[in-house]
Amino acid sequence: MTAPLILNREQSRRVDVLAVERYGMCGLVLMENAGRGAAELVAGILGEPSVDKPVVICCGRGNNGGDGFVMARHLNNRGFALRILLFCDPAKLTGDAAVNYEIARRAELPIEVFTGDIDAAQVASRLGDAGCVVDALLGTGATGEPRAPYDRVIDAINAQPAPIVAVDLPSGLDCDTGQPAKHTVRAAHTITFVAAKPGFFTEVGNSYVGKLHVVDIGVPRKLLAEFKSSK
Repeated sequence: MTAPLILNREQSRRVDVLAVERYGMCGLVLMENAGRGAAELVAGILGEPSVDKPVVICCGRGNNGGDGFVMARHLNNRGFALRILLFCDPAKLTGDAAVNYEIARRAELPIEVFTGDIDAAQVASRLGDAGCVVDALLGTGATGEPRAPYDRVIDAINAQPAPIVAVDLPSGLDCDTGQPAKHTVRAAHTITFVAAKPGFFTEVGNSYVGKLHVVDIGVPRKLLAEFKSSK
């Protein structure tokens, strides 16, 4: 069996940059492939859509949140009830994440925006009926302790009985070292993109990842071969 490709934070960033700059790929296409692939996995995990147990997707400000918006659209197309909780001012979204937020808004997907001083009890109430909670708050670029409001949101997510699916990595976990922050999502499933991350395989890190799924987002095999050969 071929050993899985493992890329650290800097290598993962470099793959994205080279896919765009050298191969002419579009960041929106990469995000679309990531979100669609993640949505397909969530649909497979949950089985038949439920009308009274929504998939609640918690989105942050960066591209991780953008992946969440794409997931929401594809899950909606599959008939899943869903709810998007956005933890930033939509006006502060940029790039591909802003584009996919606007698509979700125009598609009239249910989006609830939380800004300023987050009421943890209110967030918990919007998670309480979930059939699944998707953590699309922070990506591999995040380091250190999650700042407000993400610290409170992470705690609220962990307090729910519904299965938690992390996008890219559990928010709060360092993808290189596997070191969890004080506030770190403890996922039942982690859906990561292109390659696994080294921190997922440490004893501590693995306990937060749950079952690991790696999604192909269309990055050329030729490009990935460069990173295999450099190890």
